[in-house]
Amino acid sequence: MEHLCGQLTFWPNLTLHSDRPDLPECFQLSVLPWAPCIYLWAVSPLYILYLKRNSRGYIMMSILNRIKTVLGLILWIVCWTDLFSSFHEMNQNQSKPPIYFVTPLIVGMTMLLATFLIQFERLKGVQSSGVLFIFWTISVLCAIVPFRSKIMHANQENGVGDKLRFTTFYIYFGLTLLELILSCFNEKPPLFSSVATDPNVCPETTAGFLSKMTFWWFTSMAIKGYKSPLENKDLWSLNKQDSSELVVPNLLNEWEVEKSKAQSEQSVKEQATFTKTGAETNHVGSGPEEAEVLLSERKESRKPSFLWALLRAFGPYFLIGSAFKLLQDLITFVNPQLLRMLIDFTKDKHAPLWWGYALAFLMFGTSLLQTLILHQHFQYCFVTGMRLRSGIIGAIYRKSLVITNEAKRSSTVGEVVNLMSVDAQRFMDLTTFLNMLWSAPLQIILALFFLWQNLGPSVLAGVAVMVLLIPFNAFIAMKTRTYQVEQMKYKDDRIKLMNEILNGIKVLKLYAWEVSFKEKILQIRQKELNVLRKTAYLSALSTMAWTSAPFLVALTTFAVFVTVKKENILDAERAFVSLSLFNILRFPLNMLPQVISSIVQASVSLKRIQDFLSHPELDPESVDRRNNTSEYAVTVVNGKFAWVKQDQPTLDNINVMVPQGSLLAVVGHVGCGKTSLVSALLGEMEKLEGQISIRGSVAYVPQQAWIQNCTLRDNILFGRPYVEHKYRCVLEACALTPDLEVLPGGDQTEIGEKGINLSGGQRQRVSLARALYSESDVYLLDDPLSAVDAHVAKHIFDKVIGPEGVLKGKTRILVTHGISFLPQVDNILVLVDGRVSEMGSYQELLKQNGAFAEFLRNYSLEDIIEDDEVTLSLVDEEEDFPDDALSNHADMVDNEPVVNEARRQFMRQISIMSNDPENPKKMSRRRRCSERKHSEPPAEKKEQKVDKLIQAETTETGRVKFKVYWEYMKAVGPLLSLFICFLYGCQSAAAIGANFWLSEWTNDAENNRTQENMEMRVGVYAALGISQGALILANCLLCRAYSMLKAAHATHLHMLQAILRAPQAFFEATPSGRVLNRFSKDVDTIDSLIPDNIDIWMRTFWYTVNVLLVCSALTPMFLIVIVPLMLFYWWVQRFYVATSRQLKRLESVSRSPIYSHFSETITGTSVIRAYGRNAAFVLLSDMKVDENQKSYYPGIVSNRWLGVRIEFIGNCIVLFAALFAAVGRDKLSPGLVGLSVSYALQVTMSLNWMVRMTSDLESNIVAVERVKEYSETQTEAPWVVQDKRPPPDWPPEGNVEFVDYSVRYREGLDLVLRNISLKVKGGEKIGIVGRTGAGKSSMTLCLFRLLEAADGEIVIDEVKISEIGLHDLRSKLTIIPQEPVLFSGSLRMNLDPFDKYTDEELWKALEQSHLKKFVSNQSAKLDLECSEGGENLSVGQRQLVCLARALLRKTRILVLDEATAAVDLETDDLIQSTIRTQFEDCTVFTIAHRLNTIMDYTRVLVLDKGQIAEFDTPANLIAQKGIFFGMAKDAGLA
Repeated sequence: MEHLCGQLTFWPNLTLHSDRPDLPECFQLSVLPWAPCIYLWAVSPLYILYLKRNSRGYIMMSILNRIKTVLGLILWIVCWTDLFSSFHEMNQNQSKPPIYFVTPLIVGMTMLLATFLIQFERLKGVQSSGVLFIFWTISVLCAIVPFRSKIMHANQENGVGDKLRFTTFYIYFGLTLLELILSCFNEKPPLFSSVATDPNVCPETTAGFLSKMTFWWFTSMAIKGYKSPLENKDLWSLNKQDSSELVVPNLLNEWEVEKSKAQSEQSVKEQATFTKTGAETNHVGSGPEEAEVLLSERKESRKPSFLWALLRAFGPYFLIGSAFKLLQDLITFVNPQLLRMLIDFTKDKHAPLWWGYALAFLMFGTSLLQTLILHQHFQYCFVTGMRLRSGIIGAIYRKSLVITNEAKRSSTVGEVVNLMSVDAQRFMDLTTFLNMLWSAPLQIILALFFLWQNLGPSVLAGVAVMVLLIPFNAFIAMKTRTYQVEQMKYKDDRIKLMNEILNGIKVLKLYAWEVSFKEKILQIRQKELNVLRKTAYLSALSTMAWTSAPFLVALTTFAVFVTVKKENILDAERAFVSLSLFNILRFPLNMLPQVISSIVQASVSLKRIQDFLSHPELDPESVDRRNNTSEYAVTVVNGKFAWVKQDQPTLDNINVMVPQGSLLAVVGHVGCGKTSLVSALLGEMEKLEGQISIRGSVAYVPQQAWIQNCTLRDNILFGRPYVEHKYRCVLEACALTPDLEVLPGGDQTEIGEKGINLSGGQRQRVSLARALYSESDVYLLDDPLSAVDAHVAKHIFDKVIGPEGVLKGKTRILVTHGISFLPQVDNILVLVDGRVSEMGSYQELLKQNGAFAEFLRNYSLEDIIEDDEVTLSLVDEEEDFPDDALSNHADMVDNEPVVNEARRQFMRQISIMSNDPENPKKMSRRRRCSERKHSEPPAEKKEQKVDKLIQAETTETGRVKFKVYWEYMKAVGPLLSLFICFLYGCQSAAAIGANFWLSEWTNDAENNRTQENMEMRVGVYAALGISQGALILANCLLCRAYSMLKAAHATHLHMLQAILRAPQAFFEATPSGRVLNRFSKDVDTIDSLIPDNIDIWMRTFWYTVNVLLVCSALTPMFLIVIVPLMLFYWWVQRFYVATSRQLKRLESVSRSPIYSHFSETITGTSVIRAYGRNAAFVLLSDMKVDENQKSYYPGIVSNRWLGVRIEFIGNCIVLFAALFAAVGRDKLSPGLVGLSVSYALQVTMSLNWMVRMTSDLESNIVAVERVKEYSETQTEAPWVVQDKRPPPDWPPEGNVEFVDYSVRYREGLDLVLRNISLKVKGGEKIGIVGRTGAGKSSMTLCLFRLLEAADGEIVIDEVKISEIGLHDLRSKLTIIPQEPVLFSGSLRMNLDPFDKYTDEELWKALEQSHLKKFVSNQSAKLDLECSEGGENLSVGQRQLVCLARALLRKTRILVLDEATAAVDLETDDLIQSTIRTQFEDCTVFTIAHRLNTIMDYTRVLVLDKGQIAEFDTPANLIAQKGIFFGMAKDAGLA
């Protein structure tokens, strides 16, 4: 420096210890002006390169920009004025040191560079520059020192020596300050940017540098969210670079690169291996074995790695975040060093006061910097996570549209949806912590280094304790994991059983079995709570370890330190600096095991995703779609097709030529490959040999209609533009017009998932309408007529498919079972076992007398479409037809192909519905028409549904009432709650005590009394710390393992009781999915989330209170600051909680559509591909993901926004603690200063957590409210009325009397039965008949009081049934209901849930119900496990189980609710004969649809519109020629 400065001094600084500090002149001339210049020249090359690559467009020259540029040029001129004046002085022979030339030159050049950057940024579209902002800030900060010292010198020397430089410096200072202020403002957005076009653009894109660093741009949303709950329209659009449109293709490109790499490597390897094997097999010694070994090695080729693709796509962006993290880690360690200096300063009473102020502000500055940098790091990590999720979901979605059937079989829909939801989520969670993998070891090493400097080798004692705690924590984590798995298992069992209860609730009520099932649920629940209790013990231990760790470490270290050597003195500086370092250590040590375990989880997910993305894809070239000009529209030559490459072919030697515009029917027995043929034409099957070509576009109607969850109109349009006239014609042709009138919203009706609110026939017609509307060239119709009623089928064939239909002139391939249509088709193709057996027109095939003629003979060719009535009674009834309904009884009308097919079709649809997890309502949805049709007009139903939905949502906006917290406290126990709060207080008092004691101990060093009371000091410190640990443990056990579990138990029990006591109407008005949600999600929240939240909240709350108390006690001035800080805190917290709660809600609401759309797509891939709608569906999925990210992104930012503001409060607390400590250093001992400042340094963390927990607690406590809502549902009549119990042998005779009886389904609806009066003597057999909706089922429901009388009453053997308890009534009647409901569990449990009967009685009942043979063939006999809903028994067998139940109960009155409709005819006869013999002396009511079953009954009751129309013996009724006669005639019985 001497060369540059000459005689000017550079550094020994003499003024440091005076009250008027200053920097030496040479230092002011060199280092200070050079610092900003070095920064700018270092950063510029990289920055310019970055701008060249990422241009955002071009910004017009604005006034702001002009001013900035002009100021930059003036600054350059000012600097060079100095330079020229130095030359001028040199000419005057006043020699100046070289520094006077160098500095102005450098600064001037830098100002030119800055001016250039201002313009260059404008051309590249940068609205606000961080680089320049930092440059101007550093310039101003460095210029402040000379600013002050020049004035001081002028004062001392009474005048200014160098007037020119004095003036230029102040001009320079003023201009840099102006530049700094101007660079806080934003430029206009670039031309043609999205900002101009997007109405709801995210303010981040236009935010300035400062605004981005502090997340100020988010404030507008925070305010909006505070004023009123946020809605979807308030959310900002997603930033372009986060949208699926850019993210997914980026990831997929990298994945393609990976795949091609892997393939090229493999082909190189293969060549090498082949040459090797070729060369070696020539040797005599090496036989074929060796070659085999080599070949097997070759198979294990390198799989393409999805990880590399991810790294290349998202790595660079993530690394920016990592750089921020590195900076933050380094800055973390500055504060303990500053703390040491502050304690030194308080010891040294002669040090000038400004040192203290400087240290306090330095602490504040570093904390502030750390805050800003940390949150930038988090922002980068979270955004990476978000993009990862978009990318992975997009990749999986696109893949699922093109995988082969073989691959589809290997992973179920549920598994693939899990890939999207769970596995993608895991990656997202991992990215936030991934940096800890290198950052944690770095922090640990740095902390240990500083500790070693501080305390020497005795640090190792403390480190040993920490290291010992790691396996302890790891063990607890492992155990907790296993318990969680166990708890999940019980929870799943409980929900599964609950689901069955809700599905079969009607049966439970009819049989009075609720108590038995309640016990079962409570048993599972008890097991679940036991596991939760174990988890609570573990979590108490880990909490204790986690909170006592820093203390134990400090204790061991300090104890070892003072006992090792006599000279070792524990003074304040050592103790508190070490404490703050230990506190820094605590975080990485706790995080490492977590990060490692989540990396392990993510690697499993990675493998699953990679396997899915590596599945083989369908070959798009397998079907030749080119428009070749042959007259054949569809040709297959020597086709050989299989579903899976390795299997034997399903279709073999297929040769088909379909002329342009002809209609080809494909017929054959079940399972001969008709559907496979259609799939092969679509390219869905593996083509083993041969070729297919199709001319023009294709429309496809699958066998099971695929319906989307959108409006009916959208289902038909399927992405094509709406043309009114064409649309109406299509509806007309497909016979959909009458259906539209029934649907509540016409063609705008929202259709549920899988078309749940349409009947099977309607779904099929919608699917057909979609094909019709698409106006394609070739139509592939896979049995579209089987699901619809016979007369509708005829209409559709005539109007659409047939020779006169809308499609004449198009090429149509129709798979069909309807023989009646065959004479009208051009050609018939007969398939037998996957081969074409014959093909030709109807007449030709009849002449050939081959397979086709045989096929026809099987079904007698009398007019197929019998009297419509019969067919309708079968199809419209929506009955659950079993497979065994296909038994061939030629004598019965029912046995007719169309109908059989219809039955099979229903079976399929029903099984689809029952597998549908989203909609456990299948049972109540399939409530019999007879009970539904009149029960509620559609409009009424719609309104009531809407009501219900709104009501469910209203509980969830705005603030949570105190009442809800009070509910929870009541469940825990009010006194207990207070005691728990008190314990938390005690625990934190112990913590304060320990630290105060430490500060007293360190003050011994000042007074040189260290040796005499060392044992006492260590002992008391240990006692205080250990008592704190013990209190924590006690508290956690009391809180978690006892009181909160008690609350969880109680809330669940009340809800379960209320639900089981709810009347039948409740279950019809409430979708069971909603009830299940309360039992799964909300109960889970009360079990595990709320206790966690409360625990952390209490701990952080008391900690914060401690800090404020300590600081205020030591420096009472602190109280002045607390009030404004707390106000600001409260204010920020209110804004945040309101906004983030609503954002969370929006996020979870928009998340499920992604998955439901996805599972919908997977089931409909063949349709989507056939219509060529892949791209559209991919777009739709991307839109749904973006919609979800749109609410997720503000959610992350809201956390950053909060973090920056809360930590600012924390930093202020640090600042004031240090300031007041510096001011009051005469009164305070160094120990107390150390105590208050080290406490303050910790407070930011706890403030942050407290707000988070408040927010979480508010979101979660709502669960208590929701559970409570269902605990208070209205209940039905009491189960047992003690003083009105009927005698045990009631009813002795079985006389039933209806007296003026009327009933309605619900308040406000019409009467279903009106003024019914009739008497039935014991032992009579009564048949009940009537058209659909006449009130037949309602009559039986009234006997069981599932419906309560509107007026009148029912008397059974002198007892009015309305007066006795429901269980007393229902257990004395027996019903065989319509839907045979079985519960999962053993067969014995299904027959006899209360274990009332012996095994002999059970076997006898099974024998009488013709199940004995089946059951005794099973290995488990009576303990045969029935799966959910009895899926592993056929419907017929289930019905027989219901019969066995009835035989066991053997009561005086039996009700048969059309029990035999689901059974084939033989079984039907068996059941009827069993009932005649076994229930000979009982009163039997039968609701019949097959009249032949009741022709020999005593009397028949004919109902019409809820009134008795006819009531007499069957013979008399037929003679009367009334309604009954008409029905008998239709059935061919009269």
